[in-house]
Amino acid sequence: MSQFANYIDGQWVEGASASRNVNPSNLDDIIGEFAQADADQTQRAISAARRAFAQWSMSTPQQRFDLLDQVGSSILARKAELGRLLAREEGKTLPEAIGEVGRAGQIFKFFAGEALRIGGETVPSVRPGMTVEVTREPLGVIGLITPWNFPIAIPAWKIAPALAYGNTVVIKPADLVPASTWELVRIIAEAGAPAGVINLVMGRGAVVGEALVSSPDVDAVSFTGSVSTGRAIGAKCFASGKKFQLEMGGKNPMVVLDDADLDVAVEACINGAFYSTGQRCTASSRLIVTEGIYDRFIDAMKVRMRALKVGDALDAGTHIGPVVDDKQLQQDERYIAIAREEGGTVFGGERIERGTRGYFLSPALVTDTTPAMRINREEVFGPVASVIKVKDYNEALSVANDTEFGLSAGICTTSLKYSSHFRRHVQAGMVMVNAATAGVDYHVPFGGRKGSSYGPREQGSYAREFYTVVKTAYVSPGAV
Repeated sequence: MSQFANYIDGQWVEGASASRNVNPSNLDDIIGEFAQADADQTQRAISAARRAFAQWSMSTPQQRFDLLDQVGSSILARKAELGRLLAREEGKTLPEAIGEVGRAGQIFKFFAGEALRIGGETVPSVRPGMTVEVTREPLGVIGLITPWNFPIAIPAWKIAPALAYGNTVVIKPADLVPASTWELVRIIAEAGAPAGVINLVMGRGAVVGEALVSSPDVDAVSFTGSVSTGRAIGAKCFASGKKFQLEMGGKNPMVVLDDADLDVAVEACINGAFYSTGQRCTASSRLIVTEGIYDRFIDAMKVRMRALKVGDALDAGTHIGPVVDDKQLQQDERYIAIAREEGGTVFGGERIERGTRGYFLSPALVTDTTPAMRINREEVFGPVASVIKVKDYNEALSVANDTEFGLSAGICTTSLKYSSHFRRHVQAGMVMVNAATAGVDYHVPFGGRKGSSYGPREQGSYAREFYTVVKTAYVSPGAV
């Protein structure tokens, strides 16, 4: 069986133990055994990043551009191969997985350019003859903790800006899906990243993540994952003075108004709710539908859902792959059962047998729900969507905002009046009109409001707000 080591200070290093990476479409397919770091090994990686920071932080924009541009090119050249690996370990369908890898390559290409565009400004002082320079400098050692649902895209959109702005990195990928990040780190290393600039420590969050958050040698932590873990990380970082960035949960609304194009609305909801097996923080988990179109919408959704093929992520024609593991599958089933107990009517949501042992679940649509039901309050993170019937637009907007989360929101309508009002008044960081709530571009900011996000936005030029520190310098006339 293939063995995969941690990467510390420019060397591949065996872990304190190892963990198997299993294909959720086929439990007999073992991708490999991946090293599990302990706290001491994690601290070695942090120390290596601290040593490397002195030189990398002073590297030229051209050096950083060259590295990131080469990484992006290498990822794109291996898109099919890496996509297949991603589909095997996480369960996305092969087309979705290849698309995610392509996005990772584009992210590195984008931030290669950003390395040349850091910029600054010189302004006159209020004092005669004095000038003021405002510049951005690297932050330091960045600890990155990434989730299992986007095994290469999310590591890419954290690593690329960190390196572009002159920081060094220690990354801990999700224990369920280490292979894609392992390959990404190998690509960065082979592209010529100096020893210690990029470090990979795989293992359990309670060990590796805790060491990253607790170490005084880590200057900032960027985390994507669950609400409970994110809040705990934020509290620890605040107590020690670390800068931190949190991307957490979502309970994203998709509003469908009476005047919506029914076909457009159904496709947006099918995509947003069920593609990627619903395992996206931006998934459309609450479908809020006005009463005039409600019955036609439900009928059309059921017809469309019957046509969806659930199966092996690598099989041609599969629309929905497996749930990522048995724990997540049990959580999905538990929420479906709770919805029934609270009075919801469930269409779909059953375990499916296929030719291989895997975690297959048919997509579930829960109707006859109210905003107070748990299915409409708590994040399920699976191919499960609930439907809430409302009277009109005003009630739809009120229900859409009735949540502790605020990541993404959508509306399907042909009305400029309602789409404009919704974009301004819905409490979400990202808004879609006549499009799925999931699926965002790599060159614009990503993030939410309320309980979904904390700290500066990720992606696009806004990433510099987290990965740099602003310095204001005053130069007097007498300076030489």
